[in-house]
Amino acid sequence: MAIKDQILHNPRCSKSREALQLLQDRGVELPVVEYLKKPLKQAELRELCWLLDVQPLAIVRTGEALFRQLGLKPRNGFSDEQWLDVLAEHPLLMERPIVVYRGRAAIGRPPEVVLKLL
Repeated sequence: MAIKDQILHNPRCSKSREALQLLQDRGVELPVVEYLKKPLKQAELRELCWLLDVQPLAIVRTGEALFRQLGLKPRNGFSDEQWLDVLAEHPLLMERPIVVYRGRAAIGRPPEVVLKLL
């Protein structure tokens, strides 16, 4: 499976909106995937981590209230597969935005980071 070019976007997130605008201002029109409405499957999350060259914990929003409500801790001994399960079940915990472009990916924090993909 190959993740296609896209921006994993949360319209309520200012950083996500800024990254999308930066791309559009440069004429880069990518499919916008609202991952809260259409959560990624574990295999897609695994591939995304591979493209980002990070372990799954690196794309978990550990500061999110839901993270604490679920009793999660960054160093709880979870395997990468277990973190992928958490992200698949709770997409709100995924970092955003994430842009996939031409076989590469970047987390838009800060939003300007996505420009390195162009």
